[in-house]
Amino acid sequence: MSEWQKILREGSIDTLEKLAEKFGAENIDVEALRPAFDNFQMRITPAALEQIKEVGDPMWQQYVPTVQELDIVDGVIDSLDEDGDSPVPNITHRYPDRALFLVSPVCATYCRFCTRRRKVGDPEKIPLNQFDSAFEYLRQHTEIRDVIMSGGDPMMLSDRRLEYFFQQLRAIPHIEIIRIGSRITSHLPERITPEFCEMVQKYHPVYMNTHFNHPDELTPAAVASLDRLSKAGIPLGCQTVLLKGVNDDPKVMMELMHRLLKARVRPYYIYMADQVAGGEHFRTQVQKGLEIIKALRGWTSGLAVPHFVIDAPGGGGKVPLLPEYVEEINDDEVIFRNYQGQRFTYKQPRQAAAACGSVDQEQPDIVPIEIAAKHNRRKAVGGRRKGTG
Repeated sequence: MSEWQKILREGSIDTLEKLAEKFGAENIDVEALRPAFDNFQMRITPAALEQIKEVGDPMWQQYVPTVQELDIVDGVIDSLDEDGDSPVPNITHRYPDRALFLVSPVCATYCRFCTRRRKVGDPEKIPLNQFDSAFEYLRQHTEIRDVIMSGGDPMMLSDRRLEYFFQQLRAIPHIEIIRIGSRITSHLPERITPEFCEMVQKYHPVYMNTHFNHPDELTPAAVASLDRLSKAGIPLGCQTVLLKGVNDDPKVMMELMHRLLKARVRPYYIYMADQVAGGEHFRTQVQKGLEIIKALRGWTSGLAVPHFVIDAPGGGGKVPLLPEYVEEINDDEVIFRNYQGQRFTYKQPRQAAAACGSVDQEQPDIVPIEIAAKHNRRKAVGGRRKGTG
C-alpha cells in the first residue's frame, strides 16, 4: 500500500459517527443527516479536514452533509445531460474535437455540490471493466484530438493504472492532448509523488485542471504538490465553482486568483453552480458572477481573470458571460466603458471612397474585402473571354 493510500484509508472521516465525534453531537445530528449521507456518500481527507477552521466556514460548507441537500426545487439529477451525450460507457462526446473520459468512480474527498453525484462514489455507475468500448470509440472518431480524463478523480488510480490509460491514449495517433481533471492537490497532496511525476513525463503533452474554490485551500502542502507537477512539465489550470457562502465575494475570488498564479496555476474557469439536485443551496444569482468578473477585469492582471461560464443545462455546453462593457455598435463607431466606468469611443474602419467612384486623397487606399473579391472575379472572367475571343 502506498503512503498516500494509507493516509486516505486511515486518516479520513467517512461516517457520520466519526464526524460527530470530531465536531460534537451539537453540530452533527447523525439521524437527521442520515438521508443526505445515504443519498451521496461522504469522505473528508486529513488535508481537507485541516482546512476546516470552524463550524460553518467555507470548507465546512463544501464537505459536510446538510439536510438542505434533500430540498429539491428545480434541480435535475443529470443537469448537464452527460448521459445523453454518452455513446458508450464512460465517454461523453459533446464538443467537436474533444471527449470526456470517466476513468475513476471515486474521489479523495466528496464535494457536496458535485454535479456528477448521481455517479461518483458508485463503481457500478462508472464501471472499471468497460473501457474497451471507450478506447474503440476514441480510435474510430478521428476528429477527437483532446481527451479529458475525469471521474471521480483520476488521481485516485494507481500509477500503474494511470500509465495504462496514458499508453492506450498515446497509441491513438489523432489524440494530441491528454488532460486530467483532479482536485487531489487540495484533498490529498501526498498523492503527487516523485514516481508519478517521473512516469507522466513520458506521455506529454499532459495537462491538469485543478480545482480550488477558496484561497485557504492553497495550503503549503497543496502548493508543494503543485510545484512538483509544474517541475514535471504539466501545465496547470484551475476550475473554480461559484458557491454561496464559500467564495461569492469579489475580494475572496481575487485573493484566490492571486494565490493560484503564485503557485503557477492559471485561472481557467469560474463556473456557475449547476442546477444539480442536492446542490441547489450552493447556487447564487448570475449577477454575482458578473460582479466578481467586473471586480477582477482591469483591477488585476489579465492572467488572474478566468472565463465566467454557465455550463448550459441540458447539454448545451459552456457559455461565457461578460459584464456589459459595450453600449453601442454601429458602422461608424463602438461606444463602450472601461473597467473604471469611463466612456470611450473607438472609430470603425472607414469604407474606401474608391468603391463609390471617388477617392478621398487624405484616406488610405483601402478596398473592402468583398469588393476586392468581386473585382478579381471580374478580371478573371474578362481574361478568359479575351483569350477565347
